Amino acid sequence: MLKCTRRTMHALEAVVDIAFNARPEPVQSKDIAARQGVPQRYLEQVMQHLVRNGVLKGVRGPRGGYTLARERRRITVGEVVRIVSELDADADEATGAGSELGRRTVQPIWDECQALVLERIDGITLEDLCNRAQVSGIDAPLEGADNFTI
Repeated sequence: MLKCTRRTMHALEAVVDIAFNARPEPVQSKDIAARQGVPQRYLEQVMQHLVRNGVLKGVRGPRGGYTLARERRRITVGEVVRIVSELDADADEATGAGSELGRRTVQPIWDECQALVLERIDGITLEDLCNRAQVSGIDAPLEGADNFTI
């Protein structure tokens, strides 16, 4: 079930932070956590999940951190939301719960709304969000920034 949880919002913000602040060196999770005002350990589980699912690339070592695994125009908000939702799926599965009335009337409407939201956010890329950040006056990334590292 699609939910806009705090974890989802922090994950999206972290991925956009990496995309927006991309440069030759990886973006360190401690820097992302500081900008978001959350503990670093809070982000690590979701960041590793995004690495395992091909959105981010983890770089080890003293100057390690995270980079995008693909160009920011090839990563959608919908993809990130789905991946983060997997972390909460087992604990919050609503399928089969409720009455027959709910399953036949409320759940189908909810499923339709969820499909519409996913369709909309599948059309929004990290590139779009980075452009929005620039237009809104967010401080530009460091000089030499790039949007993809091989």
